[in-house]
Amino acid sequence: MSHPAATAPPKPEVLILEAADLRASLAAGWQDFRTAPIFGLFFAAVYVAGGWLILYALTATGQVWWTLPAAAGFPILGPFIACGLYEVSRRLEAGEPLSWGAVLGVVLRQKDRQIPSIAAVVVVFFLFWNFLAHMIFALFLGLQVMTNISTSFDVFLTVNGLMMLGVGTIVGAIFAGVLFALTVVSLPLLMDREVDFVTAMITSVSVVLNNPGLMLVWGVMIALMIFVGMALGFFGLFIVLPVLGHATWHLYRRALA
Repeated sequence: MSHPAATAPPKPEVLILEAADLRASLAAGWQDFRTAPIFGLFFAAVYVAGGWLILYALTATGQVWWTLPAAAGFPILGPFIACGLYEVSRRLEAGEPLSWGAVLGVVLRQKDRQIPSIAAVVVVFFLFWNFLAHMIFALFLGLQVMTNISTSFDVFLTVNGLMMLGVGTIVGAIFAGVLFALTVVSLPLLMDREVDFVTAMITSVSVVLNNPGLMLVWGVMIALMIFVGMALGFFGLFIVLPVLGHATWHLYRRALA
């Protein structure tokens, strides 16, 4: 007796975005945050608490320098905290009721789907970036007499210090750009549809390649907003993260048919 062959789900169709889509997504993200602020503040608090813990662990041991690569790499983990925000936006969009049990239940159920696989990819990126940060530091300043950078930043004003900052910024930007392309759409896609994580990442990269200018603007906006939020003692992230998380969901909905 023959069995019908299983058919794979259709590959998501990538659409062309316009500046109006980005503005509308940000406006919708702000509206979602205003509609359900308690959820946004909760998920942001988890992220902010993690940032404070990393900062404390590094400064308490006197290794203040390593807060720089950690601060640059920590926002990479942000999209996973935003999974709960995606679910809130999905429910608001669909007119479904909001409850802690429902939202957190959906987030917890992701452990049995494709999110852990893409999380592993992000963790590898994060660890490799920290390894490269150590290598870049050792290459330019490893043989130089160090000063206490908690009280003096003179070492960074030397030729080697400036070269290290320049190279580190370029390498960090490349890593951030690649990771942004892999995750900007893939995470909400994995929560919304039954696709594998490889297809989700390929789709995400396709969105970036089909809308390079707009996605560059979006990536820069995300980086600047997160930087400002972190510069304010991480307190600014209580607003920045929920708005960006909700807006990412709405941009995903506009990016795929």
